[in-house]
Amino acid sequence: MGLLDRVSRLVRANLNDLIDRAEDPQKVLKQVILDMQNQLMQLKTQVAIAVADRHLLDKKLRENTEAEGESLHNAELAVSRGRENLARAAVEKALTHRQNTASFRQQLDDQNVQVDRLKGALRELERKLVEAQTKSELLIAQHRRARALGKATDAQMALRQGENTNALARLGDKVQTEEAMSSARAELAGDDLHEELLALGRQDQIEQILADIRARNGSETGN
Repeated sequence: MGLLDRVSRLVRANLNDLIDRAEDPQKVLKQVILDMQNQLMQLKTQVAIAVADRHLLDKKLRENTEAEGESLHNAELAVSRGRENLARAAVEKALTHRQNTASFRQQLDDQNVQVDRLKGALRELERKLVEAQTKSELLIAQHRRARALGKATDAQMALRQGENTNALARLGDKVQTEEAMSSARAELAGDDLHEELLALGRQDQIEQILADIRARNGSETGN
């Protein structure tokens, strides 16, 4: 993949989509920024080379244009002096310079287009890099806030869990106390019933003994 293709890919990259899809957005942005910085350095080098080549082509164009004019002037001078062979050679040389001039002019036009493309790509990549750096700074701040909020939430949940545990402990104590009271009441009620049953049994024994006594007394009286 060529330099401009790589730069174009980075410029077209949707940073928001990259952030949304990434498991670690901060790491992804960091890598994107690093790629942009590397491509930016290469692009600046290519722009400098392209501009230097343009200056060279422009120089060659001017040199051949001047050489063509000089050759034509020499041809005119040779003709004026009746030196046909020299005049013919000067014209041949002028035509060669003219061809070179046309070639350098086309190359210079193409080079101007290339320089404009490279400079445009450089501006776009610089803009995209600033955008990525800004988003990265915002994302870092968001992560810091999220971590702080997460820690606060964890602390609140731990506190609530502690409160719930204490509440459950208090409820358990209350239940155990009530159960103990119920058992005590049941035990006391059982004791009372037992006492009542014992009392009833004693009364029956008393009545039976009295009945026996009366029976014996009645028997003795009859005798």
